[in-house]
Amino acid sequence: MIEMTLREIADVVGGELHDVPDPQALVTGSVEFDSRRIGSGDLFLALPGANSDGHDYAATAIAAGAVAVLAARPVGVPAIVVAPNLGAVPGTSVALSHDDSVGSGAAVLAALAELARVSTERLAERTGLTVVGVTGSSGKTSTKDLLAAVLAPLGPVIAPPGSFNSELGHPWTALRAGLDTKFLALELSARGVGHIAAAARIAPPRIGVVLNVGTAHLGEFGSREAIAQAKGELVEALPAEGLAVLNADDPNVSAMASRTKARVVKVGLSGDADIRATDVITDDQARAHFTLHVGGESIPVRLAVHGEHQVGNALAAAAVALECGADLATVAQALSGATAASVRRMDVTTTPAGVTVINDSYNANPDSVRAALKALVTLAKSADEPRRSWAVLGEMGELGDTSVIEHDAIGRLAVRLDVDRLIVVGTGRPSHGMHQGAVMEGSWGEESILVPDIDAAIALLDDEIAAGDVVLVKASKAVGLWAVAEHLTGAAEGNTAR
Repeated sequence: MIEMTLREIADVVGGELHDVPDPQALVTGSVEFDSRRIGSGDLFLALPGANSDGHDYAATAIAAGAVAVLAARPVGVPAIVVAPNLGAVPGTSVALSHDDSVGSGAAVLAALAELARVSTERLAERTGLTVVGVTGSSGKTSTKDLLAAVLAPLGPVIAPPGSFNSELGHPWTALRAGLDTKFLALELSARGVGHIAAAARIAPPRIGVVLNVGTAHLGEFGSREAIAQAKGELVEALPAEGLAVLNADDPNVSAMASRTKARVVKVGLSGDADIRATDVITDDQARAHFTLHVGGESIPVRLAVHGEHQVGNALAAAAVALECGADLATVAQALSGATAASVRRMDVTTTPAGVTVINDSYNANPDSVRAALKALVTLAKSADEPRRSWAVLGEMGELGDTSVIEHDAIGRLAVRLDVDRLIVVGTGRPSHGMHQGAVMEGSWGEESILVPDIDAAIALLDDEIAAGDVVLVKASKAVGLWAVAEHLTGAAEGNTAR
């Protein structure tokens, strides 16, 4: 974050100084919510959690070098205290409550958001910091990682680790930017209309990327139209001198051109895309190769990340880098050299036993599961000697009334794609729907196996997988299905072979 005195921070967040001997003391480091990561000059964020309360670690943080604590109550050491109250800090979506635990956490998060907004705006004015926002129903994290790779040759980039795009992760990441940061690449997620607009106020973007409008969180939004309305809030937040990067292959996204005052660049496979991919092929590792076209120029790109769906993500990243001053050759080189930077997302590992594991278990929605299944089949079937493919799938959350239908469709797709064995994990109606869809679509009823839990899935795999097999593991985050992938690869014990 930009350097501020404790008095400045208190004024920004509407807090009061407690036990502060020097209000002019400078916060020169970062903001941290884990006292074990505190360094000299940092500000410690005291958040109540499910198992512990950050306020209890305030003294530890000060001893480790923190200048002060951002807290919801006095803690006996230098602190900026924000009081819980009804409403929300301007520029945030965080509603505050009088409930002691909920209200305290919300108050501190709202203060953090306001601090991030001011710091980001000051950096933009002083150093020309470029904020890039990425949203979409799927692909945000992969695209953010590609963005970081293509922007890195142009200057220092700050991006969130993994998918840390929550009400804590979004402002925390924005506050990692300092005077030497040239680019801030952020994911903007939403579970309702208005959330992306609020996130855009915390770190106002100059460039916005909208990848797709799918069915993720359909249960919370209620309709695809509502999802499109929410995703389009990103382009509405862009300034007139900004850039909106839109997916030309998704009509719901392409239509957002009318919702922004910024310049629009469309990317995709469509002939009317400004930045386009042609001659797309995938190799035996499900890595896409294509020709990148921009204006009258073209150049080959060979992605190192897995899955044909990464082509659209790469085009979006290319559009941003070109806008920021990169030349086409630099963009192609960066895209070709970019590897998966976030865990449990199309992470392909070959074990010492010769089993290839695709760990895409961080999260799941119908669109991302379809893409992962296609990558599994490509990887398993494109070799000279086709290998046996396994899909270990769990429930996809937040699909509302469409949940059973969507799970049924995934089960049927697995059979249509000729996945050799489908293991469906879970006892709920969605899991049963996925299993039944595969059974009904199959020709002999043995394509799918329904197991009650992760342990049963692991036991089945241990009994039946063999060298050369390819195993995809994917489900919504709440299922925790990465335990299956980590068992197969030995990642939990740290002996993964690549």
